[in-house]
Amino acid sequence: MGNEVNLGKPGDIIADRYLVVAKSVLLDRIPSLAVQAPAVEKLEFIKPYLKLIPFRLQVPQVYGLLPLRRGGVTQDVLLLENPPVFPKIDSDLEVSLREELTKAWGGATSMRQLNWLWQIANIWQPLASEGVASTLMETHLMRVEGPILRLLELRQDEDIVTLAQLGEFWRSRLLPFARNAIAEFLGEICHLLIDGEVKSGEQLILLLDRGLKKVGNSQSLKIRIATQTDTGPSRQRNEDACYPSSKGILSKPPESKAMGIVCDGIGGHEGGNVASNLAIKTIEQELQQLNRFSDEDIEPGILLGDLEKAVAVANDKISERNDNENRQGRKRMGTTLVMALPIGHELYVTHVGDSRAYWITRYGCYQVTLDDDVASREVRLGYAVYRDALKQVASGSLVQALGMSPSLSLHPTVQRFVLDEDGIFLLCSDGLSDFDRVEQHWETEILPVLSGKQDLATATNKLVEIANVENGHDNVTIALLHYKVNYSEPKSALQPELADLTTVSTAHSLPTLNTSTPSNSPNQKTKVLPDTIPLRKAKIPLTLILPILVLGGGLLGYFIMQFKLPEPWEKGKSPAPAATRSPEPELKQSTAKTLPTPNLELQVNSEFTTREKLEFSKQLPLDSAISEDNFSPVMLPEGTVLQVVSKEPLKNNGSINSVLDEHWLKLRVCSIGGNTGSDENTTSSSKGPPVAVVPEETFSPESPIVAALPEETFSPESPIVAPVPQETLSPDTSLGEAFPKETPLAEISPAETTTPSFTDDSSSIKLDEEVWIKSGKINLKSVSISKPSDLKDSNNSPCLKLNNKDIPEGKSLLENETSPTKPGESTTTQPLIIPSETQSPSQTGAPVIGNDNLTSPKSR
Repeated sequence: MGNEVNLGKPGDIIADRYLVVAKSVLLDRIPSLAVQAPAVEKLEFIKPYLKLIPFRLQVPQVYGLLPLRRGGVTQDVLLLENPPVFPKIDSDLEVSLREELTKAWGGATSMRQLNWLWQIANIWQPLASEGVASTLMETHLMRVEGPILRLLELRQDEDIVTLAQLGEFWRSRLLPFARNAIAEFLGEICHLLIDGEVKSGEQLILLLDRGLKKVGNSQSLKIRIATQTDTGPSRQRNEDACYPSSKGILSKPPESKAMGIVCDGIGGHEGGNVASNLAIKTIEQELQQLNRFSDEDIEPGILLGDLEKAVAVANDKISERNDNENRQGRKRMGTTLVMALPIGHELYVTHVGDSRAYWITRYGCYQVTLDDDVASREVRLGYAVYRDALKQVASGSLVQALGMSPSLSLHPTVQRFVLDEDGIFLLCSDGLSDFDRVEQHWETEILPVLSGKQDLATATNKLVEIANVENGHDNVTIALLHYKVNYSEPKSALQPELADLTTVSTAHSLPTLNTSTPSNSPNQKTKVLPDTIPLRKAKIPLTLILPILVLGGGLLGYFIMQFKLPEPWEKGKSPAPAATRSPEPELKQSTAKTLPTPNLELQVNSEFTTREKLEFSKQLPLDSAISEDNFSPVMLPEGTVLQVVSKEPLKNNGSINSVLDEHWLKLRVCSIGGNTGSDENTTSSSKGPPVAVVPEETFSPESPIVAALPEETFSPESPIVAPVPQETLSPDTSLGEAFPKETPLAEISPAETTTPSFTDDSSSIKLDEEVWIKSGKINLKSVSISKPSDLKDSNNSPCLKLNNKDIPEGKSLLENETSPTKPGESTTTQPLIIPSETQSPSQTGAPVIGNDNLTSPKSR
């Protein structure tokens, strides 16, 4: 990674394994050998790559580190895998980088030009959230492989990057060479971006959807779908299921709608096959409404909501069946799901679990889904490089599947792909995808279908045979969706009649996999999209302003009165989990009688002194639904001084056992039991561990991003230990408990799992250590609070004194500086996975998700 890294001339061997193929391009000659990875404390440098793994179709992923020693100095060069390179035919040693977007732009069709811009719009907000949005304005870094935009690397933003800058880049570099059919349309979009009328990536997507819909009327798709399912050589029962059934080829046209589905059942003879077939039947029924509309009249944002709702209904039906049959723990049946639905010029992929979707074009084979397993979760949270995450215990265990928990804690992934040239989507269960069988055989078994040298049914049968012969440990199910594009340039230019942006959120939220404009309600039905919607500003009737002000003032006064009530909130009256997917109205109603917590008083960086003995936790229980009885307290005496480090929102899933604005407070211990922090010997050991800071010049656009890591020896076998998370888990990382399918529940004894260790002795807490407490547990009368504004120049603050002390030479901060065990995780070989943060209390011990191939390590 980096333009200026000179690794040697082609043919050189580096570190006894890497062959120099071209400038900045290496070939790993021993890929089976473990790759050196950054230490845990140095992962911050590569976190943008890790957290953007859901967008790896465009964003490269970290392969490892290459330590180079030159002139007595060791420099660690970051290696990114699978770069956008083009090898010459019959030669792996003659390669060149794919063409830059700006160079390929002029020769592309109107459809492809809009497609590339649409992909930029989809990854704009995720990249901006990670501080690397400037990458999308570096011509050298944006490459194209046919219809797919791919980034060579990520560049750190030196300053705030705005959509106005993106609009200026498009206007100067792309607009002059845009196709005539879209030139006026693109010019208007650039104008809106530069003028600041487009305020979010979601709004930009909506505008480009308008243009793609118009240009898409100039192309047609012919689609053929073939499926095959097989029990496999080592199983007695086939728990997989597919749609359409393995009885022929489904074609569109003549069918008005077509889709492919693959489900991999969980539960063995207890019902995995029942769950997979029930999921397909339910989704098929839920999507029958689509037959009432033509493809061109379906609005993408609403269709995404329909797909999520269909998955939720399937999940609820399987869960209801489990409940009716009193299935608990491992006996609960469930299933994975991967579905491909072509609509108009797009294809929608919906996904839960570890069944996968691959996109095969004449340029390459791309895995477009991310497994819902422990390893992928560790990467997307920024805790480990994927190759190291695979070494962790239970790395292949699922964190979510249909039927294992309520729909409120289920987060399916829905993605959209614009189709502008012939290609194939492969859906498959892990019976085929394990051990990289797809990556090994796509060129010989699937690519010939695109060239007409092999028919779809033959390719499907061959893939099943490969799965049985080369894997053979599981059932195998495959669906191949082959589409052909017939395109001609529009005869007339697109008019700049743009969509209404006032209905789209302008909030800069964290990236999700739902790469389109969100619908207003998850329960909305698919509706017809009008031909044109003029750009207009929202107008609020004057008659509504006065009632809104009166109502707002009344609510404000009500909550102010609530702050003055002395009674603590009531606990333990949680209602049954809501059956709908929108718990917010019930939550607001149920919390009307509860007291607010001192969130407004306890700001970040504020300090408070305890006036009485208080209970704290040494670890954050990530799942707020977990009973507090499961965590032994740490008692800190009166006179303890603590500093608020951060506030983590409490996910309460609509129950009334928590206040609406309640938080987990992360606190730093500045002094204990009346110690003022003046003792030099006490405070001197309180400074935190050193933090590696990457020089600013490393991230400049002119220089490569190379981690300036110390000269150390790394063990390739040593796994990366995930630290306690510093941020709130996003909703799409919903976690469920997981076990391998092969191990019966009866074989797991209570002694095989452990719970976090706590103590009620304050001597176990050291200065500068961190503790947690719910804000609702702090009575304002039991603490003395100092706000940040009062502490700037204070010489009496133990926390500020603690910050200014140095660690004496030869002394360590803590005797046991190890990454704490996360709540819910086991330290044994039979792991427990953290329950979902939105899971109801009744489900914390029930859902157990297994994975057939747990003992079969998944390689990249």
